[in-house]
Amino acid sequence: MKQTILSISGKPGLYELVSRGKMNLIVEMVDSSHKRIPVFASDRVTSLNDIAMYTDKDDVPLMKVFDALCKKEDGKVVSINYKKCSSKELRDYFAEVLPDFDRDRVHDSDIKKLFQWYNILVENGITDFVDAEGGTAVNKKDE
Repeated sequence: MKQTILSISGKPGLYELVSRGKMNLIVEMVDSSHKRIPVFASDRVTSLNDIAMYTDKDDVPLMKVFDALCKKEDGKVVSINYKKCSSKELRDYFAEVLPDFDRDRVHDSDIKKLFQWYNILVENGITDFVDAEGGTAVNKKDE
């Protein structure tokens, strides 16, 4: 089942689009609470499919980075303690996932946010990040 996973500026975590209203969107938290909230036009909403990581060549879609991370971790959460590790450890670990990431434009906070989002998705059974044709898609495991 194709998912629309969203990030909402100023709100923690990730959200799944449930419904559209006249003046808002209804989204559900991607966690165990499944809390639904309205999102209005004044909120900055970004689909994870629209986000890319800077590299030395072309930008790489976030879903492909998630897929590479999923393969490295065998579908489990990130093994490094990204909240407490040093900048060098964080960047060295991320270089194993995306070797040619742009070290000047990708900040530690970007890598930490990526790891946080990846963990949220994996903990909620979402691990199919790239579809069969090589495009990006987010699917839940057992659906």
